[in-house]
Amino acid sequence: MVIDRRGLMAAAGTLAAMPLLARLGWAPWGSAAAQTQAAPSVAAQAAGATGPAPTPGFFRFKLGNRTVTMVSDGYGTRPDPTKGFVRNVEATVVEEALKAAFLPTDALRLPYTVPFLETADGLIAFDIGTGGQLGNTAGRLAANMQAAGLDPAKVTQIVFTHFHGDHITGLTTADDKPVFANAQLVVPEAEWDYWMSEENANKAPEAMKGAFANVRKRFEPYKARIRKMDRDGEVMPGVVALSTPGHTPGHTSYLLSNGDAQALVLGDLTNRPELNLAHPNWHLVFDMDADQAEKTRREVLDRVASDRIRCMGYHFPFPANGYVAKEGEGYRFIPADWSTGV
Repeated sequence: MVIDRRGLMAAAGTLAAMPLLARLGWAPWGSAAAQTQAAPSVAAQAAGATGPAPTPGFFRFKLGNRTVTMVSDGYGTRPDPTKGFVRNVEATVVEEALKAAFLPTDALRLPYTVPFLETADGLIAFDIGTGGQLGNTAGRLAANMQAAGLDPAKVTQIVFTHFHGDHITGLTTADDKPVFANAQLVVPEAEWDYWMSEENANKAPEAMKGAFANVRKRFEPYKARIRKMDRDGEVMPGVVALSTPGHTPGHTSYLLSNGDAQALVLGDLTNRPELNLAHPNWHLVFDMDADQAEKTRREVLDRVASDRIRCMGYHFPFPANGYVAKEGEGYRFIPADWSTGV
């Protein structure tokens, strides 16, 4: 699949003559809260949430005249990332890359950050975190949303990049109660069809069967409020879906726009940028179709680098947004400028 500006401009419609992204492709990480209120137009950054594993809380930036709030759900940990994390590279090479990026080699933190977009019709969340059910270093979304002044009752849309447990488990409490009373769930149809298929669930490896069960469990309380997207294009004004397959069969990224401003929700198109951007050819264990994931990653990163589009990565270091520059055979992540106000 090729990303071209013309195709995306046709889909976006409302984005006028801006240089844009176009079309792409789909794969899993593991198996196995939220609240929100319209963010003020000017607000201070959070110092962080408290708890056994304190994390940065939230970070706001302007997208045209709208506000995007990046909210931390904490992080997960990959033990011994030199072994099994990257499938097509020797452990010594991974170790060297981690050291070069000043990252630990014994255990690697994988941050979880959920973007919220303020609109006149309520808040739109892109994925929804772990719900505090996937380890004691995660599950900070509810507290950090409260700190940011975001009310869960004001979340009117939850738009999903894909259905891995760290992206969907926050839909419900541990006793299976829905967390977002007023939210419609927007799901890529290809992703839905894959994970809801009994045939796929039955033939999945034993280690993956729990992931299939988790998808059904989390979406069941919302079954009357699910909207499937069967193609790329406008999801709602200012939000355009782009198929980005490889990580999962229906993985989807979202281009946000307001006026001349643009930002791309990458989802899990990449994992830690120190690894996946610097080495886009590295195949991580979570990618279901690693070859397709690499192809998609290169296409998208080439376009956002050339068009200087701000990006939000679910597993990027908090506050998980910035820019991508081409560097040699790979790319370099440049964090967006930080300020004390919005």
